[in-house]
Amino acid sequence: QVRLVESGGGSVQAGGSLRLSCVQYSYSTVCMAWFRQAPGNEREGVAGYGGGTTVYANSVKGRFTISKDNAENTLYLQMNSLKPEDTGMYYCAAARCSGDCYSGSFCLDFSRGGYWGQGTQVTVSS
Repeated sequence: QVRLVESGGGSVQAGGSLRLSCVQYSYSTVCMAWFRQAPGNEREGVAGYGGGTTVYANSVKGRFTISKDNAENTLYLQMNSLKPEDTGMYYCAAARCSGDCYSGSFCLDFSRGGYWGQGTQVTVSS
């Protein structure tokens, strides 16, 4: 069982920055990623981290940075130059590593299940 707890969301103006954190409370060899969901939209991948490999959605490349502190079992998402279209609920996810971060999986293989945090809200105003 893997428990994920996100924090760091909030409200900022366009151009601002936020850093999201996701603490993994039980040790397990998994890959992790950030997803987001805006009202009325499907959940979409934002960034994935797998064994040192990082992958980003085209919409956030150059603005967001995913990183992991293995000593603290914490995944981060540094979000800079935020835009109103970045608004949504951000979720941390963990699952088996897909072995291919560039196939649209964001490094995760959910075929045998996965884990999700409760989400943290990010609101960017223009």
